[in-house]
This record gives sequence, structure tokens and C-alpha cells, in this order.
Amino acid sequence: MGVVSTPLLDEARSIFSDLGYEVEKEGEELRAERKWRTVYVTTADPSDAPTHGRLRCFVAEEDRATTVRDRLVSLAPDYDWAVVAVDAGEYRILHPNAEALSAP
Repeated sequence: MGVVSTPLLDEARSIFSDLGYEVEKEGEELRAERKWRTVYVTTADPSDAPTHGRLRCFVAEEDRATTVRDRLVSLAPDYDWAVVAVDAGEYRILHPNAEALSAP
């Protein structure tokens, strides 16, 4: 894996831009900056992704997003992360505590 999906990365650029981030392409990923934070955005598999930066966002198609989140949980990287699940222009955020936060 590790191949960049240009359309998916373009969707990620749009999502972060809409959230008020200044977004620039940096190698095979994006660097999104807003105020004091910099988020590195990638479509790479978690085991193939660069590890620089304190905040990382993995963008995946909806049907693969839970697998990406589970892989990140098992890897326990030394940075804060989230997964953006994209489906037909819509998106949702997956984080290690997503179920706990959405529990009734």
C-alpha cells in the first residue's frame, strides 16, 4: 500500500480548507495549518506513513476507514491521530475514542 489516491487527497484538501486550514502539498501528503496547529494529512497505510509531526490525519474511503483506525490503535503511534472516512463527498471523523464519545 502507500500509493497516494489523488482524488481522495483532493477531497482531504477540500475538507481541511472548508475547516479553515491553509493546505499545502508536501511530498505525497498534505500539510494543513491553522493557528498554532499543523496536521499532516495522508492516504497512506498507517504502517507506511511518515511519522513526523504531532498531529496526523489518515484519509480513507468509508469502507476502509475502520480498518485504518483499528490498525492505528494496534500500532499505538507516538502522535495524535484521527481518520477521516470519506463517502460520496460526505465525511466523518474516527478517533480511538469515537465509540466512547458517541455512546448514549
